[in-house]
Amino acid sequence: MVIKNIDTKTVVAKFALNGYNVHPEAVRLILSSSLDVDTVVGEICRRCNGAFIITPEEVSQVIRELGKKKREVREHSVDKRTVDGRKDEIKILKDVTGKSACRGTIEDFVAHFNSRFEKISSILRNRVKAIPISSLSKIKAETVEIVGFVNSVRELNENRAMIEIEDRTGRARVYAEGKVKEQAMELFGDEVIGITGRPAGRSIIAERIVFPEVPMNGNGKSRKNFSVVFISDIHFGSNTFLHDSWDKFVSWVNCESGNRKLDDIAESVRYIFVAGDVVDGIGVYPDQDKELEIDDINRQYEFAAEQFDRIRKEVKIIISPGNHDAVRQAEPQPALPKEFSDLFSNNAIHVGNPSYIDVEGVKVLMYHGRSLDDIISKVSRLRYEKPQNAMIELLKRRHLAPLYGERSPIAPEKDDYLVIDDVPDVVHSGHVHTYGTAFYRGVLLVNSSTWQSQTEFQKKVNLNPMPGYVAVYQPGGNLFRLKFYS
Repeated sequence: MVIKNIDTKTVVAKFALNGYNVHPEAVRLILSSSLDVDTVVGEICRRCNGAFIITPEEVSQVIRELGKKKREVREHSVDKRTVDGRKDEIKILKDVTGKSACRGTIEDFVAHFNSRFEKISSILRNRVKAIPISSLSKIKAETVEIVGFVNSVRELNENRAMIEIEDRTGRARVYAEGKVKEQAMELFGDEVIGITGRPAGRSIIAERIVFPEVPMNGNGKSRKNFSVVFISDIHFGSNTFLHDSWDKFVSWVNCESGNRKLDDIAESVRYIFVAGDVVDGIGVYPDQDKELEIDDINRQYEFAAEQFDRIRKEVKIIISPGNHDAVRQAEPQPALPKEFSDLFSNNAIHVGNPSYIDVEGVKVLMYHGRSLDDIISKVSRLRYEKPQNAMIELLKRRHLAPLYGERSPIAPEKDDYLVIDDVPDVVHSGHVHTYGTAFYRGVLLVNSSTWQSQTEFQKKVNLNPMPGYVAVYQPGGNLFRLKFYS
């Protein structure tokens, strides 16, 4: 049940902050619905780009559609069963699979970035009392706060930088000095931030940059009696695939390692998350054909299915694609097509990239991690050797690919699936072939390593992989790092 403590003036103000007027009857409809007001207002503003006034008809349509979605409950249960008196449950909370509707039109891009702006600005407005940028020159106050897209960042001199920021109502120049300037130089184009500062006409002298961030302490969980394994970048089909290391891993999952302590950990494993690049693919990089052990995409997936089939069936395997897999390159990526997913056993569950998954109350956001290339190349203090630090930047910005137009292609879905709306318990990525873990504000970050030794292409780009590392997490308890490569 939604408990509302919101009056007519508040709803009108929420629309005004987005540059809209609203009909009184439309306000009444919003207040009389059982839906969350911010959700309704955000969806209306996203759809009604350029409208002079929000009409009751437009509001009624949005309320009907959101109500239908609520009744259908987007999270759908994938599996509930009992093994030895134990109930396993997996719910897919968010996944583009079967829902993609973008055609790449200008209208799609407008809707996509409106979705991004509405979602992240609603997070920021819990901490920033933002005014429309167009009102800056009219405000008589010592301090102002705005929220908007970063349009550009330019270093003016050693001590000063200029940020151009925009919302629906206009653009403003923000001047940053000292520590604020250091933050400004790490901003990405098309991310949404808040600014607090002193007004100077249509400009602002920044005192603080406010990121969407995740709340302190995240979503702490009580201890669970099972373990979750995180792996990625297996690259079945590559001639640098590490067969021996994979065999050791499978033996361990099946409690056959011969080490009692390790087998005790393995017995508690209930879920394996695979964050993409299941196979090596075909034609992904120049001269890849010279580094393939299996040069047919169908046989690569057949081999992958055979390998996962070796794992004991009471372990659920949640598999998402990466940029080497046979799905569209633009993110969000749907799950593997049926022709490949049907090759796998029933204990394998295929999801898109990214996907937001609940396993027995533990929420995992799984994302292959292609945007980590962009983040690491943009921020000089970040290194491939510590990928978890780049993942922290994604959480701070509440977006999985905040830098648009670089190496990470983005499909302009009308709903931006890459926004981190809800704070997960775990964020799991891969892609960069190095291993790193961290806890950030109560959220566990895992960048799992690879099952492939260094390729000739990786040598050319100076990428040094860390193969065979596996993170094993007991929610609310221990985090283990196991190594299957020597």
